[in-house]
Amino acid sequence: MAGNGKNIARAAVDLLFPPLCMSCRAAVGEPGLCASCWSGITFLEGLGCACCGLPFAVAMEGENFCAACLARKPAFDTARAILAYDDKSRGAILALKHADRLDLVPGFSRWLGRTGRTSLADCDLIVPVPLHRWRLWLRRYNQSAELARKLAMDCGLATDPLVLVRSRATPSQGAMVSAKARRRNVQRAFQVPDPARVAGKRILLLDDVLTTGATVEACARALKRAGAARVHVLALARVVKASDMLI
Repeated sequence: MAGNGKNIARAAVDLLFPPLCMSCRAAVGEPGLCASCWSGITFLEGLGCACCGLPFAVAMEGENFCAACLARKPAFDTARAILAYDDKSRGAILALKHADRLDLVPGFSRWLGRTGRTSLADCDLIVPVPLHRWRLWLRRYNQSAELARKLAMDCGLATDPLVLVRSRATPSQGAMVSAKARRRNVQRAFQVPDPARVAGKRILLLDDVLTTGATVEACARALKRAGAARVHVLALARVVKASDMLI
C-alpha cells in the first residue's frame, strides 16, 4: 500500500511538473537527458591517468600516469570527472551554477555516485570546494555544496561545507590566461579553520568543473596540511583538449 501511495504521489507531481531534459528542457519520461542530448554528451568512462583521470586517446594496459602527474605529483590522490566540458554539456552545468537550476542536483548526484563509486568507497567525509563569502552572498548558493549535500544523502556519508573555507577573495579563474596564472591566483586561498575536523580522514573533494586543476590542487594542499589522510577529487565535468591526451 505504501508503495502504491508513493507511485500515485509521483504521478501527480509528474502531471503538474512534467520531467524535462536537463539540457534542452524537452519533455522526458524520467528525470535526466533526452535521447538527443544524451547522444551528444561525452562521458569520461574509458581508461585514463591513474591519478588525475585525464583520458587516454588509446587503450593502455595496466596502471598508467599522464606526463603532468609523472613530472609533478598532485596534492590530491585521485581525480575523476563524469563528462567532458564542451558545447553539449556546458548549458546544463552553467544553468546549475548561475541560473538557480537546483532541480538539476538530483540527476547530477546520481551520475556522481556512479562515476565516483571507487572514490566514495574510500571516503569518510564529502567536502565541497568553497566560495568566498562575498561571492556566495551574490550567488546565494554554492553549487558544489548543493551537490555534496545530495550525494552524501544518497550514499549515506557525512558532508561538511564549513571544513574548508576560501579565506582570500580571488578573481574568477575564468579570467586567468594560463595554467600558471590559475595556480598563482588560488595559492594559499583556502584554509581549514579547525584541523581536528579532517585529521586522519579520507576526504572526497567535490567540484563542478576541472579546467587546469589549480583550484582542487590548492584545496587538497590545505586539507593535507590540516592532516587529511587522503583527498579524492570528484567533479561533474572537466575540460579535455586533444593536445592534452596521451596518444
